[in-house]
Amino acid sequence: MTRIFLHGLDSSSKGKKAQFFRIHFAGMLTPDFTGDLDNRLTRLREILQDTGDLVMVGSSFGGLMAAIYALEYLDRVNKLILLAPALNFPGFSAWQDRTSPIPTSLFIGSHDTITPPGPVVEAAKAIFTTLTVSLLDDDHLLSRSFLQLDWPDLLNI
Repeated sequence: MTRIFLHGLDSSSKGKKAQFFRIHFAGMLTPDFTGDLDNRLTRLREILQDTGDLVMVGSSFGGLMAAIYALEYLDRVNKLILLAPALNFPGFSAWQDRTSPIPTSLFIGSHDTITPPGPVVEAAKAIFTTLTVSLLDDDHLLSRSFLQLDWPDLLNI
């Protein structure tokens, strides 16, 4: 099984979430991404070329990337974990007519002003047929909740 964390737009593999995964889950991929959505998706496809049995964790813009990748490669992704995914961004509109049976867990803060829960959860419910939504008393970064999540269970470890 391959596990990968996709950071947000203004973050990197040096961010707190990526560092957490590197420290606590040996072998989890935490690559860096730069540029626009197309550049980032091209890099992601290169990294995961010929890789299956994936558990993908995406935060914010990384959640958008994970969702798109999963919709492109339904047979490669076993599980999606979306942290305040940017499903409200214009880059996702081209994918909103698809559906996915991939088990998906969405965690989003009720005080998130960057990826507001209303439109993000609505978009996710329309696409992911096996979706679990957790609305947390938190902000966009999930700064109070992130470490409290049951990561071994979520990552199938």
